[in-house]
Amino acid sequence: MSTTLRSHGRIGTLVGLAASAALMLTACGSGNDAQSNAEQSSQSDANQQSSAAEATGTDGEWPRTFDNADGSTTEIPAQPERIASTSVTVTGTLLAIDAPVLASASAANGEFFAQWADVAQERDVANLWSAGSVDLEALIGQKPDLIVVSAAGADSLADQVKELQDIAPTIVVDYGGQTWQSLAAQLGEATGLEDQAAETVEEFDQLVADAKEKITVPEGKANIVSFNGAGENNPIALPGSAQAGILQELGFTIEEPNREWHTQPQAREDFVWATYENLSELTAETTFILSADNEKAQAFAQDPLLANLPSVKAGQVYGLGANSFRIDQFSATEIVESVLENFGK
Repeated sequence: MSTTLRSHGRIGTLVGLAASAALMLTACGSGNDAQSNAEQSSQSDANQQSSAAEATGTDGEWPRTFDNADGSTTEIPAQPERIASTSVTVTGTLLAIDAPVLASASAANGEFFAQWADVAQERDVANLWSAGSVDLEALIGQKPDLIVVSAAGADSLADQVKELQDIAPTIVVDYGGQTWQSLAAQLGEATGLEDQAAETVEEFDQLVADAKEKITVPEGKANIVSFNGAGENNPIALPGSAQAGILQELGFTIEEPNREWHTQPQAREDFVWATYENLSELTAETTFILSADNEKAQAFAQDPLLANLPSVKAGQVYGLGANSFRIDQFSATEIVESVLENFGK
């Protein structure tokens, strides 16, 4: 799950000399007409290249040095045209900024995430392997010019970066330590698609702003629960989670669960892993169920232990969306559209 924003991987660029040379030639021009025409033509070409770079979202300055999430650096010699993502979670953001993804790892079930699976199919993205396994021969066969690796998570190949670097330049990103918007900016810089990344974020921000004007937010607070029932941990979102962040942008106030409920050895800033019994202590007037539509969310509302919760008594239990577990531009958009459907004026 995405958590609070933490910037990683700023790109260092090398200053190109070609445009400066063209300008110097023009400034030192002589009275010779042929030379003058050649200089004007050179300047025109430079201007056209500059315009083309702006149109594609890159300033054309390569190679670039990428600061990886593991503290190392990677030199990217030219703008990538064949990207392989070994992280199914990162792939969604790459697709959102129109990066040239030719292959990607899939989820543990061997499938791409539902929120962007149709996009991957339209773009003929090859399915390399399922999370938890690896097939380097399949990766080599794709002939990538950039490989993207997650620093952590079930889809991480951080311990095999050296092997991957023998195939193609490899970068390491930490999707768990930042929002999808920040990850998009980072990947945009690595791929020369800064403008596309910024435009994608701006379009989403506008979607949220428009939706906020069209909904009526219920009084009181809201919480987000990953409901797994008796005998299981039932994670409850903290205000710093990506899911809570979207709801807060829409005008909801998020209930913060008691951090002492957390059953995992390490504290987190996105979710509190709570026991089933702790759910009965929630106080918010509205509950959203993670990875569920409205119909599936009723399992929470119909649970006998939870019958007296304010949200259940008020009939305000909703699904946050079937694909709301991993947040990227596609699933975030689905969440906004779901809220708009449930709370539209």
